[in-house]
Amino acid sequence: ALFFQAALRGWGLLVTATPFPTPRRPPLSPHGLWKAQQLEATRRRRLMGELGVKREVLVDGAERWYGCSKETPRCFGTIHAQTPQYLLSGRWTPPCCLRALRATARHVVSILEAAGIRYWLEGGSLLGAVRSGDIIPWDYDVDLGLYREDLGKCHWLAAVLGGGEPVEDPQGFLWEKAPEGDFYRVHYSRTNRLHVDLWPFYPRGGVMTKDTWLGHPQDVEFPESFLRPRVPLAFAGFTAMAPNRPRRF
Repeated sequence: ALFFQAALRGWGLLVTATPFPTPRRPPLSPHGLWKAQQLEATRRRRLMGELGVKREVLVDGAERWYGCSKETPRCFGTIHAQTPQYLLSGRWTPPCCLRALRATARHVVSILEAAGIRYWLEGGSLLGAVRSGDIIPWDYDVDLGLYREDLGKCHWLAAVLGGGEPVEDPQGFLWEKAPEGDFYRVHYSRTNRLHVDLWPFYPRGGVMTKDTWLGHPQDVEFPESFLRPRVPLAFAGFTAMAPNRPRRF
């Protein structure tokens, strides 16, 4: 087959008696084997970084991760004009970032539910739940609405309200008041700023409204009847509460 391909392209081939080089012998000592394995892992990580690969799935189903973690910054920088850097590069949200968002959302929802706070999926997060039961593949945060009068029920939100400073919980998630307005954020960690936004709403004449609007198309008032009752909806690997008639919402 090689000679056929060469003939089609007009290449000249010469068969020589030179043998292939002898492969290196494997390390004989446990320490030598460990060093060889570490070198291989370092080279693989460097290659994946150069290629922009964040997650590798092996033939046996095992995974290797090369992206961000709780101890490192997220994979993209400051967002400009609501467009993260990876979209400008023609890519979706890195899988490591989606993993962090799912973990943060699950953690926040468990805290809110334990505290008895009435919350619901908002904006693009609700859209993702309705479409696929997950975060939209290009999204970079999770949005939850909640009743403003319930804020004090959550220990961590109450601590932020009382002290005015970010508070880190025992699992390493960072709770803070958002600098952009009257809402709150829970970050994956102090280092990794992938986050869940918490939007405090309050009823006024049967309509849910809030004090901070950022101009998103879905950032609008809505009838409180959508929250009476709230309904469970699959989202990001767990069950979260959502407005009733979520597709109409």
